[in-house]
Formats: sequence, structure tokens, C-alpha cells
Amino acid sequence: MSTSLLYHAFGIRGYRYTRTDYDGGSVTFHVARDPSTCRCSACGSTDVIRRGEVPRAFRSLPIGLKPTVILLRVPRVECRACGVVRQVEVAFADARRTFTRAFERYVTELGRRMTIRDAARLTGTGWDMVKGIIKRDLARRYAKPKLKHLRRIAIDEFAVARGHRYMTTVLDLESGAVVFVGDGKAASALKPFWKRLRPSGAKIEAVAMDMSAAYRKAVRENLPRAVIVFDHFHISKLFNEELTELRRDLHRELTDGLQRRVLKGARWLILKDPANLDEAKDEKRRLKEALKLNEPLATAYYMKEELRWFWMQPGKAFATSFLDGWLRRAQASGVKVLQQMAKTLALYRSGLLAYYDAMITSGPLEGTNNKIKVLKRAAYGYRDHEFFKLKILSLHETRYELIG
Repeated sequence: MSTSLLYHAFGIRGYRYTRTDYDGGSVTFHVARDPSTCRCSACGSTDVIRRGEVPRAFRSLPIGLKPTVILLRVPRVECRACGVVRQVEVAFADARRTFTRAFERYVTELGRRMTIRDAARLTGTGWDMVKGIIKRDLARRYAKPKLKHLRRIAIDEFAVARGHRYMTTVLDLESGAVVFVGDGKAASALKPFWKRLRPSGAKIEAVAMDMSAAYRKAVRENLPRAVIVFDHFHISKLFNEELTELRRDLHRELTDGLQRRVLKGARWLILKDPANLDEAKDEKRRLKEALKLNEPLATAYYMKEELRWFWMQPGKAFATSFLDGWLRRAQASGVKVLQQMAKTLALYRSGLLAYYDAMITSGPLEGTNNKIKVLKRAAYGYRDHEFFKLKILSLHETRYELIG
């Protein structure tokens, strides 16, 4: 093998090829360094005294399915300037690594297209080595996202595991990138984010979030000029939870077996968007039958659907009039669920109407949280908490490739 091929094929430059060994299905290339080029790896001085050699093996790019090893006797030198004995720097590998930079780039590319286990099997290396390479690459590119450009963000939490374990995410609504991942769902989870945000010079105009008192207080204290928008996704979620409880209460009160079956079968139909009801499965008729069984349930259902129009008004004045009218009708309905919802929405009235000031939602963040769930399930969980955070921070550039 020529020295030129060693450089072009394996990225190794400045070394002399000596021989090749074939053993156990692997290929080992022996290379050597010209003694006259040795210098101190700390100060770069060429005024050194040779103090022997240390044999080191480095994994490199495979040839087909055969693993490849670069074997180098690394010179040890005593620097006259430093007065310390050190190994000279290896030009094609990072310090304290047992693989070349070319091999590291190769594994990184594999990690973007397959699981860590598959990449480890393909390269014939250990799972931990592949994971370490991928983690270092993610840390280099995503550990500290730039915050200066932030203008509109969304804040939400997601469950990590059972036992009320949560993580908080902050999403840049303009780029779709997660810019922060914190532990827990209290105000303290956002403290590292505020610490990095202050010196960044970012001018955040609006924040989309749920009705969490902890988040609301944290945003008010750290972003006093930002508009807080309560997203309609969380309003709908809250309303659906109340509607589910009402249906359960009605189901328990019914004594007729047929009526109980009808109401039980309508569990998901009541929560479903009317536009998504499947006519082939006769879902519209089944929903009507369920609503006929109880007037309070029907009233709550139609009021829930009517509330969707709040986010479709032509302007803030129309939205204000619509919301006030809806709240009056809900209070006068006599249905406990609607009266409770009316009190809740009246309490968060300014945050609801703020939608027409900023016109943002946390929908993109909800989509990202779903991707995080897929990421977690695909890996059957993450033992390395920091690695999990780095994977989340890189989600906006993740590409899923289906085989078949």
C-alpha cells in the first residue's frame, strides 16, 4: 500500500506505511512516524530527546466487512523546554482515543441512520464505544444551542417514566428546534434556561404554554414584557378530561343495560373531532344515540365543540365578544362541568385572548413531545440521562429512514 493511498483511503497523513498483516479476518496496517518530525505535544517544541516508543492500535474504516486496524509505535520524547516526557501527538486520532477520526465520522453517520446496536454490529465494535462516539458528536453540536435569535417560544413538560417523573422542554417556534431540556416540571426546572438566556441578548416577545401556575410565575419574573398565550390544545385537553368524568358519572347512574352499553361505546366518540367521525363505522349515529340518553352530556358536548370557534374569530374584538357570550351561556346552563370550565376560562381570560396578539400555539411542541415518546420507546428507555437530553436537542435534524 502506498502512503498516498493511506491518506486518501483512511485519512492518515504524515506517516510512512511499512507492512500489512492479515489475522482472524481483520486487516492491520503498520505505519511509522519520521523521527525528525517529532515534537512536544504540549508546547510544540522540536527540541526533544527520544525516550522510546509505545505501540498503539487504532480502529479505522473497515474494508468491506473486514475490520481494519492501524498499528503505530508512538514515540515518547522528553521536551527540553518543558522538562517532561510525553508521547508525541497522533495526527489522525484524538487524545486517549482508540480509533481514528475517519472511523469516528463513519460511526457518526451510521448513528444517524440506524440504532446503536446495529452500528456496533456492522462495525464489529462494542455498544459503549459507538454510543460514546455519537454522544460526543451530539454534545459538540447541540449541548449549548444559541439563544440570541429567540423571539417566540413554547414551554411544556412530558412524562419520562412512571412515578411522576417529568422533564421540561423549551421550543423555538420559528425554527422548530428544542433549545432547552430541564429536569422536573416545577419553576426550578427552567432556572438553567433563564441563566443562559440573560446574557444572550434574546428579545422574547411571546410564550405559548399551559395554565401551569409554576411556569406562569417563572415567565412573569424572567420575561416581564413577553405575552403569555394559553394554547387551545391544553384547553381542549382540560375540557375533554371533564367531559370524560361526566360520561363516567352518567354511566354509573344508568340502570338499563342497553343504555349503559351505548354510553360506554361512545367514550372516544365524545372526545373525537366531529370532522374525523368515520361514517363507514356509523360513528355519527352512535354519537347521537349516546347524546340522546342525557341532556347535560349533550349540552356539554355541543358547548365544547362551540368553544373551538373562539380560535377562528377575525380579530381580538370578535374573540372577546365570543368568549364573554360563551362564558355566560356556560354559567346559565346548570351543568356543573360547564360551570367549572367557565370559572377556569374566566380566570385565564387574558391568556386566552392573548392568542390574537401573538397568534402562536404550542402545537409544534406537542408534536415534538410525541417524537420524544417514539424516541424513548425505540430505545426502550435511556440509562444515560445526558445522552437522552442530547438526542432531544437534535430531534429537529433527525431523519427517519424506513427499510423495505
